[in-house]
Amino acid sequence: MAKSTMKRIYAMKKNEFTLLYAIKKHGMQSHRKIRDITALSTGYISQTLNEFQDKGWVDIDGITEKGVEALRPYKVDNAIIMAAGMGTHFVPITLEKPKGLLVVKNEVLIERQIEQLQEAGINEIVIVLGYKKEAFFYLESKFEGLKIIINPEFNTKNNTHTLYLAQKYIKNSYICSADDYFEENPFEEYVYQSYYAGVKVDEKADEWYMIPDGKMNISKVKKTGTDGYIMLGHAYWNRVFSSAMAGILSEDHNVGNYDQVIWEQILLEHIKDLPPMEIKVYPKDVIFEFDSLDDLREFDNNYVDNTHTKIMRNIARVLDCKQSEILNFKAIKEGLTNTSFVFEVNGKKYVYRYPGDGTEAIISRQHEKKALELAKSISVDPTFIFMDAEQGWKISSFVEGIRTPDYDSFDDSKRVLAVLRSLHERNLSVPWSFMPWEEAGKIEVILRSEKGGIADQEFDQLKENVRKCYQKCDGDGITMRFCHCDTYAPNWMLTDKETILIDWEYAGNADPGCDIGTYIMDSMWEVPEAERFIREYCGESMTEQQLFHYLAYTAILSYYWYVWALYREACGAVMGESLYNWHVMAKRYSKYLVERFGL
Repeated sequence: MAKSTMKRIYAMKKNEFTLLYAIKKHGMQSHRKIRDITALSTGYISQTLNEFQDKGWVDIDGITEKGVEALRPYKVDNAIIMAAGMGTHFVPITLEKPKGLLVVKNEVLIERQIEQLQEAGINEIVIVLGYKKEAFFYLESKFEGLKIIINPEFNTKNNTHTLYLAQKYIKNSYICSADDYFEENPFEEYVYQSYYAGVKVDEKADEWYMIPDGKMNISKVKKTGTDGYIMLGHAYWNRVFSSAMAGILSEDHNVGNYDQVIWEQILLEHIKDLPPMEIKVYPKDVIFEFDSLDDLREFDNNYVDNTHTKIMRNIARVLDCKQSEILNFKAIKEGLTNTSFVFEVNGKKYVYRYPGDGTEAIISRQHEKKALELAKSISVDPTFIFMDAEQGWKISSFVEGIRTPDYDSFDDSKRVLAVLRSLHERNLSVPWSFMPWEEAGKIEVILRSEKGGIADQEFDQLKENVRKCYQKCDGDGITMRFCHCDTYAPNWMLTDKETILIDWEYAGNADPGCDIGTYIMDSMWEVPEAERFIREYCGESMTEQQLFHYLAYTAILSYYWYVWALYREACGAVMGESLYNWHVMAKRYSKYLVERFGL
């Protein structure tokens, strides 16, 4: 960093800044009162005020225009409020509204923060939005000087990307989170140097600890500790620090090393290279960060008996309990279709399933509910408790000590196949069908007519190969019956004694190849491994036609899920490598069968 830049930013010593800014805020006071405000000695105040008068920075009435100009390098330009994330630790509330819009002690969190910034004279405020962004749009009308930036990758990248998008605005800037609550206004119109807010603790906490040097600047950051200064609340970046951080963010943008971490990780790794950042210590009970609904309930009694969410009302009604008895929420990693969380009522754990956006177009929740009731009646899924067929939410029992099948374990494959064989041999029936080839065709129409088309240049050839496999299977004597149709490993729960099949969204009358093919598809097995699996299912009497049939349905199901994944991504979901894997398996098995059987 250039010495001339440092000189401009730190044109005065910290105590000089403290004294001059106190006079600007409070006017010229007695030395004793200034001492009480600043904690500076009266001797220092007397001597330095004489120096300020000689420079023309103050007079008997207070600060002069020259004094204000001397403070100008320290004037806060704006605040960046990060409000893009979902806040998965705060389910179930954040499934319905962003965390920054929670009402805490009768005030909306982000509104309270904006008002505190404006009270401090900070009128340029930049908000970066992502999850449920439209819920924040009203703020533009309510507050002048508000600038909105959209982070379209909020669900795949962490707040380092949020700050990268806002970097052109970051100068002398507060860096804030929309969900912080400040009991007292922590913001100032002028700030001497970069800092991170913190609180001193004497016990071990699951927080980031700042280790100070002799000047109370951060010398090291640790992710855990036993006592010391923990990061809590906002930060302030001056122009020099902002420039250095912007350089790191820009350099990393195309590499993506920091995509999945918070910006404090950059601070941790580059603390020796970055300009100094002070630890600004606040008293306890001034800054609050709510990590869960249970934390919020401790702070605001209004959330004990009424969380103001439909989800909590649903749980209370179904389980016949009070909202105050619903505790210990923990998000389960978001699935491909839905989001779920675990909670407790009177010491018993349950799972709440929240339907994903856009799924109503391709999933019949009425059919799913009937399938769940049937699966429970035959003890294939004993966890089911209740489902709302109109809205798609579901409550199930939580099973302790479960694991998913290991695709490399043939013993696990045998357990899975025993359940599927039993299910198929019952010859159960429901008044609707799941036909993956036909369903893929319907989704393809939506993709081409409503979602901008299909970019895959191999799609038509893939579709043709799968069509040939389907035609050879059609009418070969293997009849439809009640099937699960989504049998990949995450939908199985294995305990020492039980093998449970959950999530019946796609269940219906279907070819049993749907259940066999889906499991093979997700395993990414080569053909010989798939043949071994099929022989175990069919037994000693397996025919060549049966082998072809189930291999073909591996291609058909892989193709269906590939098309489905294209649709989900067109709706804004991120399917990751699953989309690619399903494309690979559809191509691998359809091409193998076309070539082997000369289709």
